[in-house]
Amino acid sequence: MTKNEFLKLAKKHQKGECSEREKNILFSFCEKAQFKDLISTWNISEEDKTRMETLRRIKSTIRFHETRKQKKKYYTQIKTIAAVFLGLMITSYLYLHHIQNSLTNIPTNAITLELEDGSIKVIDENLKTNSFLNKAGSLIGTQKGKRLVYEKGISIKDVAYNTLKVPYGKRFEIELSDGTSVYLNAGTSIKYPVKFLNGMDRQVFITGEAYFKVAKDSVRPFIVNADQLNVKVLGTEFNVQAYSEDNISEIVLVEGSVALYDDRQNQDSQTVLKPGYKASFNRLNNQIETKTVRTNIYTSWINGELVFRNMTFENILKKLERYYDIDIVNNNSKLSKAVLNASFGNESIDVILESLKENYNITYSITGNKIIIN
Repeated sequence: MTKNEFLKLAKKHQKGECSEREKNILFSFCEKAQFKDLISTWNISEEDKTRMETLRRIKSTIRFHETRKQKKKYYTQIKTIAAVFLGLMITSYLYLHHIQNSLTNIPTNAITLELEDGSIKVIDENLKTNSFLNKAGSLIGTQKGKRLVYEKGISIKDVAYNTLKVPYGKRFEIELSDGTSVYLNAGTSIKYPVKFLNGMDRQVFITGEAYFKVAKDSVRPFIVNADQLNVKVLGTEFNVQAYSEDNISEIVLVEGSVALYDDRQNQDSQTVLKPGYKASFNRLNNQIETKTVRTNIYTSWINGELVFRNMTFENILKKLERYYDIDIVNNNSKLSKAVLNASFGNESIDVILESLKENYNITYSITGNKIIIN
């Protein structure tokens, strides 16, 4: 029996559609699979260890049956046990097969939602509405276009996390169960509880860039963990930029107040940020520096705008790569460290390149998704 034939027959058994003859064939194959290693060529993965253990237990059960076959009641018991084990094996096999197929079918540029059980859902931005359920079958969130809203009244006892990932070239918005809104920039991932439980801090984990509008709660602080840096608030609006490939993480406070501390510090040793200030955290030396800024420059991406002020050319190119999901090779070493100012609306990358060409005397070529600047 081939792998595909086994899978087809296993599905029929799971649905209760197998005839007695087909059941006998399936049980017989399970015995042969153990004794003659017929499935050794199937490249059994580490994740299938549970299924292999089930097969070994079936073998021992059948062997016990053969030594006591003169007693009919033992035969019936063994057959029942084998059926249970077979059911577990089939369920495990089909589940792993489904997970593997699901993972291989996820586009690289898709927005994805990883649920508490590890399953991954693709979020289609073109859908007007879509619902997401937890492993218990309860509604946890509803997608409304480019916004995912979590239920405020969902009843759960234990903390359960979801992870939303936004690829380069896209942006998305999420409303958490406490009413906090988070705008996610390109190349950003956020891990958060399906529901913030009473008696616990409202803590989320982020890589990338996001703008937070935190719902006020005088009892439960809201904490954003951005790699080694923690941002603690009660209710405020701020922007976090903490891409894994950058050595500097930036926090820009628009409204309210926030307290910053790194993973080595306790919350008593913290830097308090005021509105209109930017804090830059250096991951290499764990130092925090603050200065006044125009906050709208750092939050313009929410409205689809790109504003660069006093930024090196190489950093501008890095932001363009994320924003448009492209690869840029810069061969213009003289311009790399130059500090520039630029503002763009919803223009295409072609318009931006032409503007850079006109203002900074660069040349460029485009091949597919790759841009080379000279």
